[in-house]
Amino acid sequence: MGVNVAWVALSLTHRIGGKTFQSLREHFDGDLAAILAADEQSLQQVPGVGATIARAITQIDLQAVASAVERWQKAGVNILTSDDFDYPPPLLSLDDAPPTIFVRGVLPDLRQVKAYAIVGTRQPTAQALITSCNLAIEITRRGHVVVSGLADGIDTTAHIGALSDRRGITVAVLGSGVLNIYPPTNAALAQTILDRSGALLCEVAPDLPVSVAGLVARNRIITGLCAGVIVVETGMDGGAMHAARFARAQGKPLYTVISDALGNLDLLANGALPIAPDLAGFPL
Repeated sequence: MGVNVAWVALSLTHRIGGKTFQSLREHFDGDLAAILAADEQSLQQVPGVGATIARAITQIDLQAVASAVERWQKAGVNILTSDDFDYPPPLLSLDDAPPTIFVRGVLPDLRQVKAYAIVGTRQPTAQALITSCNLAIEITRRGHVVVSGLADGIDTTAHIGALSDRRGITVAVLGSGVLNIYPPTNAALAQTILDRSGALLCEVAPDLPVSVAGLVARNRIITGLCAGVIVVETGMDGGAMHAARFARAQGKPLYTVISDALGNLDLLANGALPIAPDLAGFPL
């Protein structure tokens, strides 16, 4: 299937999220060419489109995007739009589903298997590392997929735990491009995920560097892919707290390992389902 370059160009335009993208499509009756041909005044009639976005749309260089798409595909990146059959079905239910995702490797068919997210701090305790690994092993043993964010700490151990079973599959959702692995120290782990029939996924251009906004936003994709979310260990301001908020907003079951970590205590006090460090209470 050929890649819709206009779709990719619009989806990568600065500040266009899933909701705004959909508003543009509806306003212009699905005609992407009409969106790209519109002037700034016409574009600003669309809900969510202000002067900055309108100007960015009028400045899109389709030839440059087409060249980039060709380069990304040659590097092994699969480009999926939300209209494609292979686009992960669980993401379609999100209000702000990414219009385009970029994938290296093989995405599991989430119509056939379930995925569970394991997230947590980049500076975990030794016990949290053990728990993260054991949770990943148990999830893959039951035939499910482990999803995390390839970050140092809990994420890394979750991916490694999933890969410890020869049949284990894991997916890493990045806050950088899938051709620009972050953190760089996990480049070998990323390659192992690919070698073992897993996948790397992002919503930003494949060669973009990491950004704070990208790291936060990717949490909604991590949780959106999954049937449940497990927070292993986190402080009150940890990135895993973003994942917990997204999970709740998406109506996903939220599990938290019993721990003295401040974020864990807060989540448990506010309704998260408890899992003991020895996995007692693990229901999946």
